[in-house]
Amino acid sequence: MDDILLALSNGDWHRDPGTISILLLTVLAFLVPMIYVYPPFPPRESDALAETHSKVGLEPSAAKPGLRAAQALPSDVLSAGPPRVQSLWIYPVKSCAGIELDHSTVLPSGLEFDRLFTFAQLKSPFPVRLDSDADEKSRHGWEFITQRQFPALANVQVELWRPDRVKCERRGEKVRESYLILRFPWMEEGFRGTLSWVAAKTLRGIDARPEKEIMLPVEFPSEADIKNKDYKYESVKIWKETVTALNMSSELSDELQRYLGVSNKLALFRIDPDKLREVYRGAPTSEVAGYQPVTGFQDAFPLHLLNLSSVRDLNDKIAQDENLKTLDARRFRANIILTGLPPYEEEKWKSIQLVSDGKSLEETADFDVSCRTVRCKMPNVNPDNGIRHDKEPDHALRKYRNVDEGAPLNGCLGMQLTPMFKKTGSRVLELESTVKIGMEVKVKGFGSHKYIKQ
Repeated sequence: MDDILLALSNGDWHRDPGTISILLLTVLAFLVPMIYVYPPFPPRESDALAETHSKVGLEPSAAKPGLRAAQALPSDVLSAGPPRVQSLWIYPVKSCAGIELDHSTVLPSGLEFDRLFTFAQLKSPFPVRLDSDADEKSRHGWEFITQRQFPALANVQVELWRPDRVKCERRGEKVRESYLILRFPWMEEGFRGTLSWVAAKTLRGIDARPEKEIMLPVEFPSEADIKNKDYKYESVKIWKETVTALNMSSELSDELQRYLGVSNKLALFRIDPDKLREVYRGAPTSEVAGYQPVTGFQDAFPLHLLNLSSVRDLNDKIAQDENLKTLDARRFRANIILTGLPPYEEEKWKSIQLVSDGKSLEETADFDVSCRTVRCKMPNVNPDNGIRHDKEPDHALRKYRNVDEGAPLNGCLGMQLTPMFKKTGSRVLELESTVKIGMEVKVKGFGSHKYIKQ
C-alpha cells in the first residue's frame, strides 16, 4: 500500500501496470460490497410489499411436497394408493404462470384467487365508425387471449402477496389489501438496457434477467377507484359466452403488448364477483347443488382435476425429442393434482370427497365430477419458456385419448369439477370449504360421462 501511495504522490502511477491493477482491485473491493449492500438503482414498486406482506405459495423445490417431487417418482409408486391430493394450483391471471399452494379455500367459482383476470384483444373484421349501427358494432369487441395464440404468456410470472399480520403489527400499520405482481422479461435498448441488466444481476443474482412489472389490486375495485383509475365496464367474449367485466387496461404498459406480440389493442379484464358466468352443461342443477354453479374466467367449470398417473401414461406414448423430453403436468393447468390411483381411474367418478386425514369428516371438501376435460393445443406450450411444440402432446391426445363421444376427434385428459357444499335440506349452510395437500380422496359415486358442447 505504501508503494501505491508513493506512486500516486509522484504522479508515476499510470506508468506502472502493476500499480494500476492493484489500484483497480482495491477500488473494486471497496465498491462491489457497497453496491451490493446499497445498490444505486431505484427500487421496484413491489419491493416495499415485503415490509408488510408475505408471498403466497410453495417455492419450486423438489425437497418440499408438491408437484415437482411427485413427477420424479417411478410409475408404480405414483399409482400406489390411496389416492391423495399431491399438488394445488391457482392461476390468478388466465394463461399466465401459476402459483403452487399447500392449501386453498374453495368457493363456488373455484379455488380462491383463481382466474380473476384475463387478457383480451380488440377484434374487428373492419374499422368501426362512431355512427355505426348496433349490428356493425357487435362484430367489434373484446375477445380473451391465451397461450394458444400468444405462447409468451407462459413467461409472465405471477406473484400473490397478502398482508402479514406479524409484519404489520411490528410496524404499527393496518394493511388489508392483497396484490398481484406480474413480471415479464424486458430490456430497453442502449444505456438504459445495460443499466437494467446490471441492476438485475446485482439485486437478484447472476441468473436474473431484466424485467418489467405490473402491480394489481386483488380485491375488486371500489366505485371511487373505478372512477379515479379510469376503469370501465365492458363486454368480453370467453369462447362462445360474453360476460360484462371490468376493463383495467390503464394498468398495462406498452412493453407488455410488444413482448406478447399482440398487434391489436390489448386489455386486462377483472371478473366482477357479482357478474360471474353461470354453469349449466354437465354441472349439477341449482336444485341439486343448493346454489347456481358459477365460474369466473375459467374455460368452462370452476375447477380442474388431474391424475398424475394419467399424465405419465400419456408421456410414455409420446416420442421424445430435444424440445419435449418429458411431459410436465403443468402444461395442463389443473387446480387439483392427484397421486395414488391408476391411469384414467378418475374418469369413472361422479362425486368425490376430500378428507383431511382419511378418517375425520370434520374437514372435508366435496365435488361433483361433472365431465372430462377436452383438450386443445395449448398443452403444446412449454411452461418454462413459452415455446410451442410443433406436434405434442396434441397429436398423442387425439390418437390415444379420443374417448368421449361428446367430443369426437378431440383428446381428453383430466376432469372438470363443481364444488358441493354442506346442506340442511335444500339450504346450503356455507359456500366455502378447504382443500390441502395430503387430503385423501373418497369416491362417493361412480358413473359414465359425455361431454356437452357449448
